[in-house]
Amino acid sequence: MKKIYYILSALFLCVVATSAQEAGKTVVIKTNVGTMKAILYDDVPNHTRTFIERAKRGDFNGTLFTRVLPEFMIQGGAPDSKNAPAGAKCGFGDPSAEILPEINEKYFHKKGALAAPRQPDDVNPQKKSDMSQFFIVQGKVYRETELDTLERTANYPARQKALKEFYALVRAELNMIKMSNKREYQKRLRMINAQIDSVIQATPGHLLFTDEQRKAYTTVGGCHHLDGTYTIFGELTEGFDVLDQIATQPKDQNDRPKKDIRIQSITIE
Repeated sequence: MKKIYYILSALFLCVVATSAQEAGKTVVIKTNVGTMKAILYDDVPNHTRTFIERAKRGDFNGTLFTRVLPEFMIQGGAPDSKNAPAGAKCGFGDPSAEILPEINEKYFHKKGALAAPRQPDDVNPQKKSDMSQFFIVQGKVYRETELDTLERTANYPARQKALKEFYALVRAELNMIKMSNKREYQKRLRMINAQIDSVIQATPGHLLFTDEQRKAYTTVGGCHHLDGTYTIFGELTEGFDVLDQIATQPKDQNDRPKKDIRIQSITIE
């Protein structure tokens, strides 16, 4: 029994050590239109490890970028694209390559985010990632006012509900204070609004951009609507011009580039 325990412990330590070694490595994505480099995150270990294993086996070599959508993303690596005839629809992925998600709230879909695609929620409620392929975000640059509007729109139902509940309790008192002590009235309003903000932040589906998100989305850009729904496991460090070139390729009705954009190799440094 002790022997089995030691063997299992040793195997566990090997897996942990391997994950630690793989994390933070540089990925070199060489295509027929240029090269991109990315780093892998260490706190999404299963995605990082799986991506590295597939890259080292050469699974991505010779595959295509099968979907390119300007101001959105480029997707490639699918096995069925390797020998796909010109104009054929491909990029269906591989259900056997699915793994459980590792969605980390600190990562968001800024330009250059490296993430795993997946099937829609109606057939994939667990949000499992299809590691047979990957996508890289191009996105768009937002104005501050756009982000403000997105927040207000997303949070409107929760805010209205909270307003109704809070003001119902203190409306009479507020009306009295408003007539007699405007400074106290403004103070009470600020307190109530702070309470409402707390309620909104605790409401599932609320939207509140962090300072880091606002800075990224208003400078380099991204796709905010994907946040919290896909696993991001790395980000580009070089080759943003190549990303832009691929994303803006002329494409067919299936979003496949009319000229094949082929992944010549993906290597790990």
